[in-house]
Amino acid sequence: MNSSSASPDSTGPAIVAGAANAQWAPPYLLYLGNARDDLAAKTARGLAYWRPQWCVGQLRGSQCRTSVGLTDMDARQARLAGANTMIVGVANAGGVMDEETVRAVVAALDAGLNVASGLHQRLASHPAIVAAAQRNDRHLYDARNPPPLQVGHGQRRAGKRLLTVGTDCSVGKMYASLAFEKELRARGLAADFRATGQTGIFIAGGGVPIDAVIADFISGAAEWISPAREDGGWDIIEGQGSLFHPSYAGVSLGLLHGAQADALLLCHEPTRQHMRGLPHYPVPHLRTCLEANLAAARLTSPGVLAIGVALNTSGMDRDEAQRACESIENQLDLPCQDPVTMGMDRIADRLQSCFAG
Repeated sequence: MNSSSASPDSTGPAIVAGAANAQWAPPYLLYLGNARDDLAAKTARGLAYWRPQWCVGQLRGSQCRTSVGLTDMDARQARLAGANTMIVGVANAGGVMDEETVRAVVAALDAGLNVASGLHQRLASHPAIVAAAQRNDRHLYDARNPPPLQVGHGQRRAGKRLLTVGTDCSVGKMYASLAFEKELRARGLAADFRATGQTGIFIAGGGVPIDAVIADFISGAAEWISPAREDGGWDIIEGQGSLFHPSYAGVSLGLLHGAQADALLLCHEPTRQHMRGLPHYPVPHLRTCLEANLAAARLTSPGVLAIGVALNTSGMDRDEAQRACESIENQLDLPCQDPVTMGMDRIADRLQSCFAG
């Protein structure tokens, strides 16, 4: 990622947008804001789950309705506990900062913390936040600030790639991607998670925020994040959105074309009653969704294969989850597992059998 100064005063400290992670190094205080549910705090939750050793506490807003299970503390307490950066780990419609969030960010900077955010509204665009960073010689990092990109060229490049795709938004594509990377590495295979969303960028230490990329450059962004590799390993590319979500299908299609995936891993939440945020749109049938993704992927990867289904069964008990996996396996003739509670061993077996050569 490239650095750029957003400071209106060239004599002040650097206001970093899109810089290397040295500017937002752990340990972290996770800011949950006024998240109304678990999904609204998904950035904080993802960090607390995948990088617990980096997280010292959580800071919740006055109307927050969720928790990531960390000790509640304010910015000064977090600084005393060793925190270096506050992560704005809340997501909301439009990705904007309300007045309470702005006050929390300013307080964190005054307490001596750097601040990093995955919201669409840039930290470096708010005068009060910029002023606080300057007077405290602290850094700001906006994860949704893409690097310079080119349009996709569609030329075949060396290496193997897996892309996670979904029936809907927020069904576990990032979790599945990270869990699959972990499983392949445990088998002694080279594998790298390629982040395309703000949470993944914080976890991986780099990536490209695909939903902040100009539409013409989305496929090029996927090519940029997963360049040629000659070590026989796999890039595990984090999917975004869904081909069946009217709001975000364009992002999903661009990723399918730019990833040039050899393998697709379908992600699904079986308790979902409708597309997220759209009660008038039903969740697509699994086979319909899988076939549409395979058809779209074949434009740049004619030999693409589906290798499994990652099921988010967080809303089900153990027996229900097992029955759901068995039903899907019978429907699609693909291994189906919950990456969090069941692991990814059988899906990884399928990948290795399909690409044994």
